Amino acid sequence: MIDGDIAQASNDLGSMPYVILGMYLLMLLVFGLLGYLKSTNSEEDYYLAGRDQGWVVSALTIMATFFSSFALLGAPGTVYKEGVIFALFSLNVPMAGAAVYFLGSRIRKIGRAKGYVTPADMIADYYDSPVGLRLLVALIGCLYAIPYVVMQIKAGGLLADEMFPGAHSFEWGCVILALITMLYIMIGGMRSVAWTDVLQGLLLMCGMLVAGFATVAALGGLGSFLDSIARLPAKSLSAPGTSGSWTAGFLFSICMFASLGSMVQPAQWMRFYSARSSKTLKRSSLIFAVCLTSCFLFGIMLVGLGGQVLYPLVDSTGQYFTNEAGIMVPNPEVGDNVRDYDKILVVILKNHLPRLLPTIGTLVATIILVAIMAAAMSTADSNLHAMSAVVTRDVYDRFIRPEASDKERTWIGRAVIAGGTIISVGLVLLSKSVEDSARNGESTDPLAMIVNLMILAIAFSSQLLPVTFDMLFIRKGSRAGAIAGILVGLGLVAMFSKLVTPHLGEGLQETIGSMGKLLDKGTWGLIGNTLVFAVVTQFTKPVAQETKHELEQILESR
Repeated sequence: MIDGDIAQASNDLGSMPYVILGMYLLMLLVFGLLGYLKSTNSEEDYYLAGRDQGWVVSALTIMATFFSSFALLGAPGTVYKEGVIFALFSLNVPMAGAAVYFLGSRIRKIGRAKGYVTPADMIADYYDSPVGLRLLVALIGCLYAIPYVVMQIKAGGLLADEMFPGAHSFEWGCVILALITMLYIMIGGMRSVAWTDVLQGLLLMCGMLVAGFATVAALGGLGSFLDSIARLPAKSLSAPGTSGSWTAGFLFSICMFASLGSMVQPAQWMRFYSARSSKTLKRSSLIFAVCLTSCFLFGIMLVGLGGQVLYPLVDSTGQYFTNEAGIMVPNPEVGDNVRDYDKILVVILKNHLPRLLPTIGTLVATIILVAIMAAAMSTADSNLHAMSAVVTRDVYDRFIRPEASDKERTWIGRAVIAGGTIISVGLVLLSKSVEDSARNGESTDPLAMIVNLMILAIAFSSQLLPVTFDMLFIRKGSRAGAIAGILVGLGLVAMFSKLVTPHLGEGLQETIGSMGKLLDKGTWGLIGNTLVFAVVTQFTKPVAQETKHELEQILESR
């Protein structure tokens, strides 16, 4: 167990977390109210903030949506668990920045010219598929949003566990984070979401860098840090990582396609629509790529590797810590379950920062812990808001009440936000219940680590990449090809997921397991999606020439 002053720091941050967290949550509600006062009852205003966001707001809201609780909990937790191999994940950040630059600017231009609000507006219109493709794209939006919102709400529970230890602190943390997030989105719409994302994005970057500094300082400086890292177990310093699951092909496919997939999901797509100009997005992409890559390498990477030194994964005999089911778990001072890898940054901050900075350490640690909650909220709000737009505009408005007014659709959107929040909280609490009763980590609970949720969500959204590239650059596909490709891609992702694989035959499970180590599930989905899209296109009616010509004219215009 933890002893002496470390135990005291770990167990008691005093009343400061309550004060700072209360001030922060109050500020979010104020942003929600200000957004409401400035807004109108139109769909375009509620979902796109009048298409008038400047480059600073665009950059920070794209950042906050892209790198949230994963950046401060899931990523350091995975580096802590797997070792240096996961540092290569930072390559996905400049790739995502390039997607904002090349894809985002084109999507914004078409969206403004045609008055689009959701991804399905553009895709269904181009392929002339008002039912099939619209519903499929809306489904992908929901399949992405729910896991991502679950991921953020779970992060709130993990933080509450550390900041306010006590009975049911995890459950209360989940509920309070979800409730506050739901309220300010429902009140202020996109404007409030973007304003809060500015604050949350700044807190996110500062938190990553300060956490890296705290880890290096806790090990006696940079020289001592590097010496300590060199003495880590060989598995932590090589591929395929401690668990053996992060093969080169698997990691490369995630870096390549997950970054692109995360940029065509509804929340980011709608941020492209809401930017003031293409120049705004191009500036934002450069800030995004430079700042977040630096924060990952000089923050998260240092925390994860330093965590292995401060809280080793092996005992005095050199054996990895395991639970009763034989599954590897973190150092007992960090936790006793698979999900507890995600706590490493929080544990380091609480246990070491107050001692490194005796006067202000507790204050800084508390602010960063609140920043992690802010990061979680920044992605939860974006995805709940986007899911609201998708369900309202692509389903309710098109198939249930086409005659509904803007005001009615806005209120339906608020109801979707409330429903999505309740479902996500329920999934998190159900996952926690399963985990506590079985204690079998990943083998029973597919939500065990935050990184698992991120990979699953992005695998679904990546299935929009073939139609997006075809529509923006190639313009050779057909409606039937697009529908068939997406259906196959979604089916493959589902087959590779831990929600479906355990229910397949033993032989098929083994085959899928081997394929999953070679490439990420989203990449297998993309391969099937692209091949079927291309083949079916050859035998079906292409998109009308007039539609292609109109799109080309829009993209060529200034």
